[in-house]
Amino acid sequence: MGISRRVFTREFKLAAIKELESGKSAGYVARRLEVSANVLYRWRREFKDKPTGAFSGQGKQMLADSREAELERKIGQMTMENDFLKKLLRTFEELQAAGNGGERFTRKSGKKESR
Repeated sequence: MGISRRVFTREFKLAAIKELESGKSAGYVARRLEVSANVLYRWRREFKDKPTGAFSGQGKQMLADSREAELERKIGQMTMENDFLKKLLRTFEELQAAGNGGERFTRKSGKKESR
């Protein structure tokens, strides 16, 4: 079973080059578009060598896929944050239900102090 290669459209490559030319760092653009910085540099070099003939192959649309992947990552992150906050809320509710007798822990020492 061979490794499949991703194929990008001409528009995707031109948009990536445009972002590079606008002053954004190659690392930032590469992470955002999920490609290697070396690939971005190669695309820019190919475009500068022959602007009209560069990227004439048939590519597939990847911009929508990268946006979808970004949203899925965001959903996963927010789910983890929600789970953490729910667990924290349960802990506080248990402490409150236990009624720790008006005592509370100080932040620095961890020792109890009376109110």
